[in-house]
Amino acid sequence: MKKRFAVLTSGGDAPGMNAAIRAVVRTGLHLGYEVLGIHEGYNGLLASNFGTLTARDVGGIIQQGGTILGSARCPEFKLDGGIQKARAVLEAASIDGLVVIGGNGSQTGAAALATTGFPVVGIASTIDNDLLGTEISIGVDSALNVALEAIDRIKITASSHHRAFLVEVMGRNCGYLALAAGIAGGAEAVIMPEVPTELQVVIELFREAYQRGKAHAIGVVAEGAQYNATTLAQYCNAQKDKVGFDLRVVTLGHVQRGGAPGAFDRLLATRFGVTAIECLHHDETGVLVGLQKGQIVTTPYALVAGKTKGIDHNLVRMIGMLAA
Repeated sequence: MKKRFAVLTSGGDAPGMNAAIRAVVRTGLHLGYEVLGIHEGYNGLLASNFGTLTARDVGGIIQQGGTILGSARCPEFKLDGGIQKARAVLEAASIDGLVVIGGNGSQTGAAALATTGFPVVGIASTIDNDLLGTEISIGVDSALNVALEAIDRIKITASSHHRAFLVEVMGRNCGYLALAAGIAGGAEAVIMPEVPTELQVVIELFREAYQRGKAHAIGVVAEGAQYNATTLAQYCNAQKDKVGFDLRVVTLGHVQRGGAPGAFDRLLATRFGVTAIECLHHDETGVLVGLQKGQIVTTPYALVAGKTKGIDHNLVRMIGMLAA
């Protein structure tokens, strides 16, 4: 009887998840395994909501955003009883290994399942880019390019009307998207959770840009920052005479997670998916698949589960130097 592996996507969707699913399924089939898709994340796992995937089932999905398997939050899976139930469901279905595609919370759950002795391999996938064990996760590059395109467009209208804009991007409690988009988009200010910024500082940065004769000013705000874009705008507009510019707010929200993955994410997701199945094939389990120094690597869950990485403060240092 063929061994059976299963794959699920969990947490927030990210561009490239489907490319990873495709790679997992086709690599598994190539190595002689049956591959099952679990629908709706850990909720679907606990409900035995899964079915066999063929090569044709994953045909034509590499360019699609989102996840064909669906995703959902699952509070029950955070409890010991949920973990034990998940293992029982997997064993009852004669599933020999599980691939979990998702971010920090998803991989924390996968690590808990792995501690019961069940073979699990994780694939780093989150636009937040806060996972330890990988320099970049599936979806980050595509989400960053969406944010950057928006900033470029906003800068054009900002210059036309001599305005300042606060652009709020996603990232939960991690400021990577804001930091990277701010530097690449030539922002005057980046506000993120890792670097507390007082309200008055934002006014000063915009006023200095105005005094230097700039036609616009852009501030990129991470959604998890101490002050969100709306709060910052209210404060700045109350002191409009000090800002110089007329100020507007644009919240990008979930638009960053949708759309087709770019070439980088398609390739990264494919490499991650192939490696995940090869890990199960070689009995290397309880690990997260990631990218470090250009190489696909695996890191034991014990070193990464429940932890998040910080931002590169060398990038933070560049903001002030480049905003002249």
